[in-house]
Amino acid sequence: MRKIGMSLVTAFVGGAVALGAYMFIAQKSTDGMSLADRQKVYFANNPLNVPEPSGPLDFSAAAAAVSPGVVHVRTTYSRSMAQNNDPFGDMFQDFFGRRGPQQSQNTPPPMGKGSGVIVTSDGYIMTNNHVVENAEKIEVILTDKRVLQAKVIGRDKNTDLALIKVNATDLPVVKLGNSDDVKVGQWVLAIGYPLTLESTVTAGIVSAKARQIGIIGSEDQPQNVDPNNPPVSSGIESFIQTDAVINRGNSGGALVNTKGELIGINSAIASQSGVYEGYGFAIPVNLARKVMDDFLKYGEVKRGFIGVTFQELNADVAKKLNISEINGLYVNSTVKGGAAEKAGIKEGDIIKKVNGLDVNTSADLQVKIALLHPGDKVNLGILRDGSMKTFELILKGEEGMKLADNNENSPEVSAVMNSLGASFAPLNDNLKKKYGIGTGVMVTSVVPGKIFDMYDIPKGTVITSINGRAVSNNEQIVSALKQNSKMLTIKGIISQGNTFTVTFPISK
Repeated sequence: MRKIGMSLVTAFVGGAVALGAYMFIAQKSTDGMSLADRQKVYFANNPLNVPEPSGPLDFSAAAAAVSPGVVHVRTTYSRSMAQNNDPFGDMFQDFFGRRGPQQSQNTPPPMGKGSGVIVTSDGYIMTNNHVVENAEKIEVILTDKRVLQAKVIGRDKNTDLALIKVNATDLPVVKLGNSDDVKVGQWVLAIGYPLTLESTVTAGIVSAKARQIGIIGSEDQPQNVDPNNPPVSSGIESFIQTDAVINRGNSGGALVNTKGELIGINSAIASQSGVYEGYGFAIPVNLARKVMDDFLKYGEVKRGFIGVTFQELNADVAKKLNISEINGLYVNSTVKGGAAEKAGIKEGDIIKKVNGLDVNTSADLQVKIALLHPGDKVNLGILRDGSMKTFELILKGEEGMKLADNNENSPEVSAVMNSLGASFAPLNDNLKKKYGIGTGVMVTSVVPGKIFDMYDIPKGTVITSINGRAVSNNEQIVSALKQNSKMLTIKGIISQGNTFTVTFPISK
């Protein structure tokens, strides 16, 4: 009898040792893995079984599967940071998850709240950059009410994404889906911690895809930027739009399909009141996955650049450009030494495809390129002279995209360029012929409240000379500004064909 007892004890101890060894090996084996591979390991041992609703709509299975993996992110800020160094100001008043009103010195430090999504069992959590930026302290509150300290692994302003980490094991994980499979009209759930509420689930449909609202990167502009003409590379926006109810505090939370798979990170609302009015926006999970993998592998986001400036085509733009094509992206200029110029792409080309997939908006192009890295090859389908051509580009990194002419700009000239509040693109041959001119640039965007806006020089205006010097590109504009940085004389042509001259002082 004692032998049997000893055998059982030995078996139990041996099993415990084996289990402990397995868990140790499993933990070590995930080190260095991408998020996708980590999730494959996790869900191989913890399969997600959420049946698609049939008959009357019932999202309870998906909600039950996902809710434990969506956490409350609580942030604490210094008073000086909260009062004097808010990087977004009014730009992000329609983002949610920001801290409340300013407080006096006699009250506790200001705090904010948002949400996050657990993507690995050992504590990696996706959230928004604006939820954790400038926070002195970050805490994660789990659904079991544990409060864990978190540290930032990486933040990216250009996508408004952040990866944070808590020291924990065996956490519930939300399975990553495929945002490319999302269809307009399909049912989705938004899960997070809105307003002053605990974990909340709401349902709605996908209202639109690849939505661009001009909010990411806007904090770098001194005034609001025209959302129809956001600065090149200012931010990557290709939001999934939904009417599922989301509010302040939902930032960084989950947008999932009815199978319980993560398809987006909730990020913004369009609202005049500051609360839900029917329009919510989520970052596609495929973009979020790439950004998180970059954080894990490089410690920062590695972005590849084509090296072009462009504008979306439609009937109105095509008419101004005097071309017949109304779909695609019209190349205004190429960056010297950039990937596009080296591949042979030139002004007047129209980008129609990226790696065989149609692109009609800047959001289409941005998100497709954002999924790639410097050194990656990409094929652009270009419409030139009425026929399609394919160009192979090797994407360049950010360090290879610095314009040579910007290196010599004095702070004074840079301040003048900023005060103008406008961006420019070279004129194509069709417009030069239309107006009977040999040089000129077109105003492609105007910032409200800046000089061009104040003097009613609208988008679409052709500028032929500045301070008496003909201009055909940004280099020549900078050179002309150096002639007189206190007064500015502009000659040009408005869209109706009438010429004008205007002189005004410059305040930097």
